[in-house]
Amino acid sequence: MQNSKTYLLPLARLLMSSLFLWDGVLQLRDPGGTAQYFASLGVPVPSVAIWISIAIHLLGGLAILVGFKTRWAAAVLALFCLGTAFGVHLPAGDTKNMVNFYKNLVMTGGFLYVISFGAGAISFDEGLGLKS
Repeated sequence: MQNSKTYLLPLARLLMSSLFLWDGVLQLRDPGGTAQYFASLGVPVPSVAIWISIAIHLLGGLAILVGFKTRWAAAVLALFCLGTAFGVHLPAGDTKNMVNFYKNLVMTGGFLYVISFGAGAISFDEGLGLKS
């Protein structure tokens, strides 16, 4: 069982981080278009919000991927997922956004596990002897 934890936790981090890294790269490729999309959703100050979003996606996703300050990164991403779920997807109310609403709740649940159990093996946290 211990051997499976060695590989399953890094795999879980890879899978969880992939969504954030991919979305961050997409936002970075067209920040103006993404800011317009944010404006259409009623996000306040979209020209600033886009850069905050890109930073959270890329830095948080990368931290989860490599297992650096993993509990802190998971907490930030959990709050981000909740904010997006209740601030964007739920108010929009269409079927696609409801799927995204529940996806964000599921991701939040996953991040709560990461907060509880840490990065696991094959991580900077473990290599540096960090608890968080």
